[in-house]
Amino acid sequence: MRTCRWAEREWPPGDEDSADDKGDTNDALGTRPAIVARQLGTKRRRWDTLVVEVDPEALRQRAKFGRKRLDSNLLDVIPHAPADWAYYRDALPDPGYPWRYVRETIHRADDRGILDTRKRANRIEIRRKRAYPDWIERIVAVENKPDLDASAARDLAAQMEYDVALSLADEVWVATRETGERVEPAMLERLPVEAGILTLDSETRSASEERAGRNDPQASVEWFPRSLDAEAPGTRILERGEETKYGESAARFEYADPEWKADKRLEIAERAYEKGWRAFAETMRPDCRHFQLRREGRTLLPWCGAKNCHQTSSECSGSCGDFSPEPPQWRTKNWPIEGGPGKGIQKLLETRRERNRPE
Repeated sequence: MRTCRWAEREWPPGDEDSADDKGDTNDALGTRPAIVARQLGTKRRRWDTLVVEVDPEALRQRAKFGRKRLDSNLLDVIPHAPADWAYYRDALPDPGYPWRYVRETIHRADDRGILDTRKRANRIEIRRKRAYPDWIERIVAVENKPDLDASAARDLAAQMEYDVALSLADEVWVATRETGERVEPAMLERLPVEAGILTLDSETRSASEERAGRNDPQASVEWFPRSLDAEAPGTRILERGEETKYGESAARFEYADPEWKADKRLEIAERAYEKGWRAFAETMRPDCRHFQLRREGRTLLPWCGAKNCHQTSSECSGSCGDFSPEPPQWRTKNWPIEGGPGKGIQKLLETRRERNRPE
């Protein structure tokens, strides 16, 4: 979450002084409009932080389709909807699955008000309300590894190799805690040269800076990444070869075609548009009496009063041994029942998420 907050304020990394070192990653100095999300990806790979660089005008056009994401089924319909009335089977490409599911998606889009439909001669005809824009410019994936112990570093190398080989994102980074050493430990790991390395300083600032809300982490670029070709076929590593006393076993992989990658990138960006990174209360239990929000600079992070730590989603669940529901009295302060502190936390995070949504 600290990395997400830093990216929201400072993206892209670096400054003009290091422009000569950036190569093609610094095509536009200064702030780039971007959406920041967390814990998004594919079935096989989920990234800690995701930065979607956007075209501002196209993003404004995307906003006309609503705040909710367009899922994979809707993306099979909305971008291909014709400007004039047409039979849906003639207007849309073959989805690769039964057309009855397409009809359900068409009715869903009509209910959301993002597609015009009518029935003529017992046939469903569709017409777009507005063109779906090409609003995504680049997708940047960041893997967070605050502490690079032996096991974390070993897993990290394999994760980075997977990301570079698949090249689903335009850039991949590793974000780790700054140690202050002359050479940061992340630089000594066996990472692909295509992966960038970012160190974040989370030290507490002075009291005056904290009162001014400037206690957010600062970042330094230790290694700039190379741009990956997201439009070319990628390689999906399924199984790595292992060295044994009998020799080395064969690795297994498969190719990811550009069409699959383009569809998956659009799905991920749509999820990032809807979710953002302040949605952690949706996967935790803010209705627990121990759940709190603690401010770090301008960032609100979850805090568990029972465990005395910033908890994760897996720790903060109904199965937690310290889970204690809010008493009913906390939820009956107004009429009708509006909820207790947990509902207030959810509303606060939703307000902050909407306030920081790019327009």
